[in-house]
Amino acid sequence: MSATTIALATPRRSIAVSRTGAPPHENGATPRPPLKWAGGKRWLVPHVAPLWRKFDARTLVEPFCGGLAVALGLAPARARLGDINPHVVSFYRWLKRGLKVELAMRNDQALFYRHRERFNCLVAAGAGDSAEAAGLFYYLNRTGYNGLCRFNRKGEFNVPFGRYHRINYTTDFSAYEAAFKGWDFLAGDFEALEFEPGDFIYADPPYDVEFTQYSKEQFGWKEQVRLAEFLARHRGPVVLSNQATARILRLYRKLGFSIRCLSAPRMISCTGNRAPAIEVLATNNIRRSSG
Repeated sequence: MSATTIALATPRRSIAVSRTGAPPHENGATPRPPLKWAGGKRWLVPHVAPLWRKFDARTLVEPFCGGLAVALGLAPARARLGDINPHVVSFYRWLKRGLKVELAMRNDQALFYRHRERFNCLVAAGAGDSAEAAGLFYYLNRTGYNGLCRFNRKGEFNVPFGRYHRINYTTDFSAYEAAFKGWDFLAGDFEALEFEPGDFIYADPPYDVEFTQYSKEQFGWKEQVRLAEFLARHRGPVVLSNQATARILRLYRKLGFSIRCLSAPRMISCTGNRAPAIEVLATNNIRRSSG
């Protein structure tokens, strides 16, 4: 189902905008995720890290790297990070090269829609992988509604203006050059991602819920089953996170995965319900693994 733009009747104006020369760090280690991300997994890193620790000499593979919270949290020396959204991948590739954003960035509704139109024009003209498009994508992500990343069937970014009092914009992303050294970013379907039999896979696909329009392609139940069977064939360690729906639990149990259910913070709710959601952490080949 194609997503539609949400009309905001009374958007709030910016009270203060803080610009920083470099992104914030945690404990002086790796930088924080550069993008706002609906359903981000920073909260899950303490649960994945102990599973990763015994395999940390291996390559981390993420078919759905999204907001990059887990990769930055685990900080592997080598990683192959894929995503179906080419704009996310292009942005990370530019960060690896030392992106500097020079366009105007303010928490301003008129500017947001001008930048959104320019971004969509670049994409339509085949320049969606340019440095300008990467900078615009960053601005739209930081300024748009709830950190959503949503495209319609035409491939146009259609997230509306957000409702923030303060936004911290980064213009110099040099801190990510060292963090991304040894990491490869690839755009495409998860089955097209190349990796070795002993690599550690962490997969965080779109939730098994009604809304799956993360890119112009949809990720429905057929894709959920295809992913589960793909992960089950991998001989190396596998960790999967998803919404703990009854059919997801049945699917992964049937394929021989070990199952844990975790209480997760609900970041977005159409009804305003902020109660914890239940997510599944499914693992395979953690105790016995080739490689």
